[in-house]
Amino acid sequence: MKATATQADLPAELEKTLPERVLIEQQVRAVLAEDLGEGGDRTAALLPADQQSRVELITREGAILCGRAWLEEVFRRLDPGILIEWQLADGERAEPGQLLCRLSGSTRALLTGERTAMNYLQTLSGTATRARRYADAVAGLPVRLLDTRKTIPGLRIQQKYAVRCGGCHNHRMGLFDALLIKENHILAAGSITAALEAAFRVADGLPVEIEVESIAEVQEALSAGATHLLLDNFDLDQLRSAVDLVAGKARLEASGGVTLETVRDIAETGVDDISVGDLTKDVESVDLSMRFV
Repeated sequence: MKATATQADLPAELEKTLPERVLIEQQVRAVLAEDLGEGGDRTAALLPADQQSRVELITREGAILCGRAWLEEVFRRLDPGILIEWQLADGERAEPGQLLCRLSGSTRALLTGERTAMNYLQTLSGTATRARRYADAVAGLPVRLLDTRKTIPGLRIQQKYAVRCGGCHNHRMGLFDALLIKENHILAAGSITAALEAAFRVADGLPVEIEVESIAEVQEALSAGATHLLLDNFDLDQLRSAVDLVAGKARLEASGGVTLETVRDIAETGVDDISVGDLTKDVESVDLSMRFV
């Protein structure tokens, strides 16, 4: 399969964070198996095996494009001879009615891959578009907006890539690459101090962050050596008090109930990071259309 871009290639900062090819191949293999089962595409088999077609993929609404690599892999697995001509790169803005790409090749393969490819592109573009709205809401402020583990099952890696395409940042990928001590961990350990002491013993160089729910807990965590605090559901006054108290001695992350309407006010309190579950858990897919021409 050949894939070309007529306007822009993937920006270098996104290319470095695109998941490894082997992971994309595994993901696409699984979703195609779900769709094709043992019998394959029975409807596409009505058409001659040698028939060739050309299609155009457009967006019916404004969006940030994301998911090219997954669309390409869908069609590569179905027919390596399919040609894809992209008009936009991941991370670029598309206007309503804009052409995203042209595809040409086996009619059967184009029909078989249509839904799976668009499922990827519409979902990841929806994630990137939501992330861009949040990034725009805090433009000009020295704060990072972070995603969470509240992702669609099976789409963790893809959605976190989409968050970056939208201009936001990634928190930990999963349970394996950082320690995040939350309320139940603290209750099980007995106290903030005990939880941190245990975490420092087993962290093995990984980041350690602890959730706190009051100014008193901020002070206890600092006294126990915390370097990264998650301020859970603090109101604006509490956030300002925490920023003043910590005075740069630890990184502060605001979390809990963040929306587009509240995110800038939170950012203006002076916190370093804001984690936003809304980036990935309540995604509205972009309305796409693939037309034969």
